[in-house]
Amino acid sequence: MKNQALSVNNSRNSYPGSLKPGWLLLLALLFGIAGSKTVNAQVVAGIDYSDRAHVDNTFDMAGQDVFGQRFASENLTIKDTVTGVDILALTTSRHNNSKIYQDHPQWTADGKYLVFRSSRAEWQYYAMSMDTYEIVQITTGENNQFLHLGWKTNNAYQIRDSVLLKLDLGSLLKDSENGNVNSDPAHYETVIAELPEGVRESGGTGLDADEDRLFFASRIAKQQSAIYSIDFKTGETIKHLEVPLWANHLQANKWVSGEIMYSWETGGDAPQRIWSMSVDENGKVTNRPLYKENAEEWVTHEVFADKDHIIFNVMGHLDRLQKKPSGVFLMNIRTNEVTRFDQAGKGGYWHSDATEDLKWVVADTFDGNLYRINVETKEVEMLTAGHRPNGPSPFTREAHSHHSISPDGKWLLFNSSMLTSSDIMMVPLHPKGVDLPKISW
Repeated sequence: MKNQALSVNNSRNSYPGSLKPGWLLLLALLFGIAGSKTVNAQVVAGIDYSDRAHVDNTFDMAGQDVFGQRFASENLTIKDTVTGVDILALTTSRHNNSKIYQDHPQWTADGKYLVFRSSRAEWQYYAMSMDTYEIVQITTGENNQFLHLGWKTNNAYQIRDSVLLKLDLGSLLKDSENGNVNSDPAHYETVIAELPEGVRESGGTGLDADEDRLFFASRIAKQQSAIYSIDFKTGETIKHLEVPLWANHLQANKWVSGEIMYSWETGGDAPQRIWSMSVDENGKVTNRPLYKENAEEWVTHEVFADKDHIIFNVMGHLDRLQKKPSGVFLMNIRTNEVTRFDQAGKGGYWHSDATEDLKWVVADTFDGNLYRINVETKEVEMLTAGHRPNGPSPFTREAHSHHSISPDGKWLLFNSSMLTSSDIMMVPLHPKGVDLPKISW
């Protein structure tokens, strides 16, 4: 969508009819917002503002679903008054902005763009440059759920309207940088397969480590699900397993082909939360529970930490849950060995993630504080505070951090309600020149 400049007579007091300058400007703004095109900077009262044509193209004033549209950065650096760490607020608009869920990749494979969702155009996906923080819209239309970024390629995969699509995100972002995005999204999309009639994705998707198939969960009945995969070469949809539960939060092990993890979803505590399914080269399926929990444990927010480990939380926010050991658990899924990090105060930890070298863990509490934990010494330090100011309950309408550590182990990405109901922020995992507060629970 190209911009349209509004011509204004540059002679003082020579406005058409009886319109005054303020009214003319108001009409121009209304035309730009209500119409299908945007008003550019212009010559007004003899002054040429054409070099500022970008200022009207802001997230806060747009609200239009336009594929490929590009926006100026809106990042803001904030000094954490508790820890002294510089917080990088990546989004600061009046809309709800949310990072991709913690069990899926957040950045393009080359690390140059962060991908997130926003309500500014009916929950589309956007990509933000890590160099300039400029933003480009990368999806359009309805039913944009579960966009899965490639592990090794700058592609993205999505099941939309029962069709599995591959989005050439690398080409789209390059065209956006050069200002020549094709307005037809199909130009960047490849149809991989159509789902069989009656089959739909309803429990998450997981891209195989070899990036040659996509696993997904489908809820067949209230307490019954099936797990499928779609072969990228043949387009064949294969049913691997049926389970007598609601399978949700499906995620793939990015290091091990054919291995996925999923949860027994109940909307609260589950009898046995974490499950693993693996498919060998001959198609043999193995399905088993991971971390066999007891009735007094509430397990949640599991993610892969490396090829052999998962990390998750055993909750301690209720009196009845504090009778057994709880906290952050790091588990070797080959040997079942578990390392536990003691529970936090203020209701306990909620979400967790680990660096891929397994040297550091980050966990948060309900009041929106995030803590760095040394895996070897178990020393706890506060990284940043105050991201759920109305806490410490999990049931307030504030953002869930769902934090993720960058693949290089340098940054912590999370949702925050510090500025608005939900923004996306980053802090360095190892901030320089800052003595982080040491915590003893």
